[in-house]
Amino acid sequence: MSKLPKTLQNLPLPIIGSPLFIISNPKLVIAQCIAGVVGAMPALNARPAAQLDDWLAEITETLAAYNRANPDKPAAPFAINQIVHKSNERLDHDMQLCVKYKVPVYITSLGAREDVNAAAHSYGGVVLHDIINNRFAHKAIEKGADGLVAVAAGAGGHAGIKSPFALVQEIRQWFDGPVALSGAISTGGAVLAAQAMGADFAYIGSAFIATEEARAADAYKQAIVEGSSDDIVYSNLFTGVHGNYLAPSIRAAGLDPDNLPAGDPGTMNFGGDAKKAWKDIWGSGQGIGAISKVQSTADYVAQLKREYQQARQRICL
Repeated sequence: MSKLPKTLQNLPLPIIGSPLFIISNPKLVIAQCIAGVVGAMPALNARPAAQLDDWLAEITETLAAYNRANPDKPAAPFAINQIVHKSNERLDHDMQLCVKYKVPVYITSLGAREDVNAAAHSYGGVVLHDIINNRFAHKAIEKGADGLVAVAAGAGGHAGIKSPFALVQEIRQWFDGPVALSGAISTGGAVLAAQAMGADFAYIGSAFIATEEARAADAYKQAIVEGSSDDIVYSNLFTGVHGNYLAPSIRAAGLDPDNLPAGDPGTMNFGGDAKKAWKDIWGSGQGIGAISKVQSTADYVAQLKREYQQARQRICL
């Protein structure tokens, strides 16, 4: 049994919503939390930077009001994603605001920093660091992260190439803290499978793009509904870091998804260029074949809950 911090105990569903660059906003985060899953949003989605103050106020105040009105069914906590790579010039500013609002959970990406972890821990915040291999997992925990997001093959956006079986097995050889598993998880059955492999939580992103609250273009949502794993292309061309993208969006940008040149890792950037890349080139994981319609976040989470319970019953039989 994993050692879970109090913040992540007793969730209605063992699910963390992946922070979706550009797409996640307070509306989606609040809907996720009220539905019973950890809602997450990149700090960089607030543009200009000053908007993050307003967004954090909206999320914390709305969830606090909900919890006062529903003491027997409180919302799940929310998480803020911080890109800790040197190209993120806003990190210090954004961390100050997160500490001000006592953000319950942080998801850190692209590097691990002791000062960021210490800032979160100063008031009891929990830090989960996303990793693509066991070596990076060790580094994250050594620098003070509380848990890990294992980004396995098939995950949307920036993703690794390790089988989820291999990645979780290696981590569980030495780490007994919280682990979330990412990689083509779109159904309640897949959530249960992640737990069976040794993860505490399923980390779901692409499926939430096709929700009414997501800040994505209608064409993007429809591409998620109509797409399958055959439509996913793995490339580092667009941001300098390998990720999974929808082939139709690559074609629409005038590129051949079957013949993309290699990108330059030295050009990794999360400012304006990256925003344009994610706006025009749509990230997605391989699990979208299970997404058949655009629906509200509440309805999708209710579907996950039903599927999860049905899967548990099948296993018990």
